[in-house]
Amino acid sequence: MQDTVKPSEPHVMTTYGRVPVALERGQGVRVWDVNGKEYLDALGGIAVNTLGHNHSKLVAALHDQMTKLIHTSNYYYVPGQEKLAALLVERSKMTNVFFCSTGLEANEAAIKISRKYGVDKGIEKPVIVVFDHAFHGRSIATMSATANPKVRNGFGPLLDGFLRVPANDFVALQEATEGNPNIVAVMMEPIQGEGGLHPMRAEFMKQVRELCDAKDWLFVVDEIQAGMGRTGKWFAHQWSGIVPDVMSLAKGLGSGVPVGAVVAGPKAAKVLQPGNHGTTFGGNPLAMRAGVETIAIMEEEGLLANATKVGDYLQAALNQALAGTPGFVEVRGQGLMIGVELNKPCGELITRGVQEAGLLFSVTADTVIRIVPPLILTEAEADEIVTKLVPLVKSFLAGQ
Repeated sequence: MQDTVKPSEPHVMTTYGRVPVALERGQGVRVWDVNGKEYLDALGGIAVNTLGHNHSKLVAALHDQMTKLIHTSNYYYVPGQEKLAALLVERSKMTNVFFCSTGLEANEAAIKISRKYGVDKGIEKPVIVVFDHAFHGRSIATMSATANPKVRNGFGPLLDGFLRVPANDFVALQEATEGNPNIVAVMMEPIQGEGGLHPMRAEFMKQVRELCDAKDWLFVVDEIQAGMGRTGKWFAHQWSGIVPDVMSLAKGLGSGVPVGAVVAGPKAAKVLQPGNHGTTFGGNPLAMRAGVETIAIMEEEGLLANATKVGDYLQAALNQALAGTPGFVEVRGQGLMIGVELNKPCGELITRGVQEAGLLFSVTADTVIRIVPPLILTEAEADEIVTKLVPLVKSFLAGQ
């Protein structure tokens, strides 16, 4: 039996540099490939599988919904939309929700809201402030807001209307925007997931909130990766005590079923009117049921508290195990959104993790190992992540 499998894919576009393994089934925080080999999933579908794999309550709810309606279109009322919207509004202290299917779509909608907000005020060429290391998606608009040259290169000309400034530098933000009458919004991730697990400081987020209020700009927070309980609060910006005007969600919202959302507060909630925006698949009955059940199960099982407890435990264990290792930089993050930074590119560890340790994780920003497991992770499973990952890291840093 092979340890890994690399299926032939002659008809699939080569858009992914795949790890040589084909996964077949999962249970909890574990998955198995087509050869029956078991893996501990510390990636969670890239922060998507909130409830792990094959959660009995979620599966039962989705099966029930599939026997009723999967899709109808937004020509008609979808009762599940109001159910899920009410849950998100209650937890965010915002007011209204637009549903889509992906994080990219959510950020596209947030950008459109920001631009139309400015145009409605008479600004002909709206400008949105974005940050170094940001990642907001791979469409032309969201790619233009993204900082990574690897994502942007080869797709020009990109979209105008974005002003990039250093993260966590309020003076630089003030100086870059001073006297610019075209600024309409500031857009940020509270923790930059694809950019290397860099958090925005709470004080900086408060300063940005105050600046947006003073200038009548929208404050747009991209919670696609950090939201839905991953950091121990429903949304990562809540650690700073602020409320944004626009918030994008996806990933963990449907526990694997594609669900995206834009949540808006009073200043932005009525910007889009019929005909301004829409979607075919967004807000369908199956997706809405997935979101409603995900939130219900998270609350029943105390998964926000678990993300904080087990996340703190895992970070401390990784720090202790790697302390003093030449080439180890730091462990950072919040809750179960964790980055382990090394002093050199470590992308090869993804495949080595699969082949040598039976562990799924990813590498972001070239040098940061990303750990974003399901929020059901236990301390015993966190210990297992440390046991599997640390020898790989030490061997890699030693040049072995």
